Parts: sequence; structure tokens; C-alpha cells
Amino acid sequence: MNYDQASVELVRQALIITLKIAAPVLAAGMLIGLVISVLQSVTSIQDQTIATVPKIVVMVVVAVVLASWIAQRLIEYCIALFNLSAPYTHSG
Repeated sequence: MNYDQASVELVRQALIITLKIAAPVLAAGMLIGLVISVLQSVTSIQDQTIATVPKIVVMVVVAVVLASWIAQRLIEYCIALFNLSAPYTHSG
């Protein structure tokens, strides 16, 4: 199979953008999980909801705070995608 270099580049960019968008949200969840795990170890409290609920809340808050940044990255990618596909479309 012979793939167009531009298509391969778009897929590569899509994967990189996905990682960039997901990284802050996942990092916040991991950091909160680590802090709560340490606190649970120190206090000997072993309840799963104590770890899960704060992680979900923090990840949602981070996603909401970064929503405009995430939208901007996706818009930039879509513009590049449409610009690349323009020569392959015809009007009229």
C-alpha cells in the first residue's frame, strides 16, 4: 500500500493533538490519586470512593478550565485538515 505523505502527517498530528489534549487532564487525575493514596496510607483509611470521587471532580474541573485551549487545538487541526483536502474537492 502506498500512502500519501500528507495523509500520514495528518494522522500523526491527530495522535499528537490527542496526547496533548489528554495529558493535562490525566496528569491532574494521577497527581490527585497519588496525594489521596499517600493520605490513605498515613491514615489507614481504605475506602475506594475516597480516591475515586476527588479524581473525577479534579479531572472535570481541569477539562472545563482548559476547554477553550482544547477547542483552539481542535480548530487548528480542522483548519489544517480542510486546507489539505481543498485540492481534492471541486466546486461547481
